[in-house]
Amino acid sequence: MSDTTPQPYLLVGANGMLARAWKERLEADGLGWTGLDRPEIDITSEQSLAQAIPQGTRYVVNCAAFTDVDGCEEHEDAALAVNGFGVGKLAERCKAVGAMLIHYSTDYVFSGEANAPYPVDADKGPQSAYGRTKLVGEELLAKSGCDYRLIRTSWLYAPWANNFVRTMVRLTGKLDELKVVDDQRGRPTSAEHLAACSLRIAQDGETGAYHVTDGGECTWHGFAVEIARIAGNTCDIAPCTTDEFPRPAKRPTYSVLGLEKTESLAGPMPDWKDNLADVMARLEEDS
Repeated sequence: MSDTTPQPYLLVGANGMLARAWKERLEADGLGWTGLDRPEIDITSEQSLAQAIPQGTRYVVNCAAFTDVDGCEEHEDAALAVNGFGVGKLAERCKAVGAMLIHYSTDYVFSGEANAPYPVDADKGPQSAYGRTKLVGEELLAKSGCDYRLIRTSWLYAPWANNFVRTMVRLTGKLDELKVVDDQRGRPTSAEHLAACSLRIAQDGETGAYHVTDGGECTWHGFAVEIARIAGNTCDIAPCTTDEFPRPAKRPTYSVLGLEKTESLAGPMPDWKDNLADVMARLEEDS
């Protein structure tokens, strides 16, 4: 293929966990893609975006973000540059070249104080710097006028990279006892499921916001117990409160994302226990 002909899908933040899931999904479907990460692309720089996203690009998938939740508390300006203003610049470039932007956000844009799943249009109320900066990105995306799919997700995991599942497999395999918080409830999300569902939304959905997670819900403690069970590890996992493990950033108590809009388009989301079992059957060794 000519070097001057852009592939239909451009993955931004191509070295991350979710981008790998996208690469594998696109390859399985026979769809062409290009992946860029820093320093080849910098979403905080209009000049960089102009060079990296040529005319003819059809889809831009933004997997780039400042995701260190606690680090955002200390470096909110740096997080805002990427999670907020960078998303706005990326959306403007996509509008200029006529590309659809698939962008990811988070359950942290909500207050975490609900008692029922959050619909896509629920009132926002971020309680952390991470959530605030991601919300700015959402707002700039909506104002940009580009064709976009905003996809909120939570508790991401995969057979590879640094994530809760691989960490729990390792810890419960070497420790006799472990404490995990049991007063934060949400929905785990397989990165592979997220990529596949995102592709469906990009192809068949309409501009706007969607929630994509695994089906069902649990606490971090319940998630950890199921991980250990599948792994065959006998570690005693005790429930504890968030207050027992204070962190710089406030975590949402209840951040279950409502799936009705997404399921009306893509069908029922697979239960988290089923997706977890599939991922754990293919866990990669630490490099």
